[in-house]
Amino acid sequence: MPRKLKMAVVGTGRLGRFHAQKLAASDRVELVGVADPAASHRDRVAAECGCAAFAEHTALFGRIDAAIVAAPTKWHYLLAMDLIERGIHVLVEKPLCASLAEADELVAAARRRGVVLQAGHVERFNPAFRAAAQHAAEPKYIEALRASPFTFRSTDVGVVLDLMIHDLDLVLALAGSPVRRVEALGVSVVSRHEDAANARIEFQNGCVASLSASRVSYVTARHMQVWTARSFAAIDFAARAVRVVRPSDPLLHRGIDPEAFARGDEDRAERFAREHLPRTETSFEAVDALALESDDFVSAVLEGGSPLVPGEAGRDALAVAEQVLAEVAEHAWDGTLEGRVGPRLEPGRGVLSAPHFSFPVATPQRKAAG
Repeated sequence: MPRKLKMAVVGTGRLGRFHAQKLAASDRVELVGVADPAASHRDRVAAECGCAAFAEHTALFGRIDAAIVAAPTKWHYLLAMDLIERGIHVLVEKPLCASLAEADELVAAARRRGVVLQAGHVERFNPAFRAAAQHAAEPKYIEALRASPFTFRSTDVGVVLDLMIHDLDLVLALAGSPVRRVEALGVSVVSRHEDAANARIEFQNGCVASLSASRVSYVTARHMQVWTARSFAAIDFAARAVRVVRPSDPLLHRGIDPEAFARGDEDRAERFAREHLPRTETSFEAVDALALESDDFVSAVLEGGSPLVPGEAGRDALAVAEQVLAEVAEHAWDGTLEGRVGPRLEPGRGVLSAPHFSFPVATPQRKAAG
């Protein structure tokens, strides 16, 4: 009988509880225990999953092979680093860390210790995204919207690290190119961080992505549209549905006379779409993406491969997120340094007084008429 992987979950909030349930149900895992400073949380999850409960993650040392870190973001680095330095494989929920510097150290430590480090970007396991990605090679424009009502969870970070980070990871996976430029703005509505944000990202290969995220929306939305030189794909992550449009060769090569269609019969629009903008729509059965994610992690550990979303991918998404946050913090709502700045629309500081170099300014000379 194959050896079961001895695992634990560190952090037993809403997501940690889900992770523990998936591991407890896996026939390849022995869920040794869960760890959380909050006794009520850890005891409830431990009772549900039939495992031990610990107040500190250090109590797990020597008992486990791998762990999932699902604590608040600010603790990701310290918890994951403690585990990695003891040779324990780690899956860290998104975002990988609270800062790029921390993520870089975590990735370097995992390489040094030879352990698997996986980032918890669960949307990579959505079957609609995986299907659309097959038709989205070399994208030129990507548009994404991710919105939800305010849940009063993940308030230690803003919407960029809470929601937009999902689409940053997906866009980086699709674009496959370094980032050239980022523009962004965001506004705080409920929390002390930005609760709604928009970012425009330009890649070195010419791809452009426009991402919008809100956690103060009246509706829940998880959509993405991808344009390439030969196709268009629309993804509904919540419904696990994808629509792909492949223009006809005559249309791609500008061989269609729109005036000719304009003089056609009443069903010309429908006929044009059918002949030159054929589309396919596919929906997928419900899947447990979180279980697929943890199973991918378990496979990487037991079989010695690389997970679908390695720590490096989580690091890269965080790098762009930091650029977005820097732009959000510096956005001048009134167009001046003295006006309102940043997500909380705080008064700008203007130009700080300091010694300056002075140079003589040449006065243009006018030539006298005549």
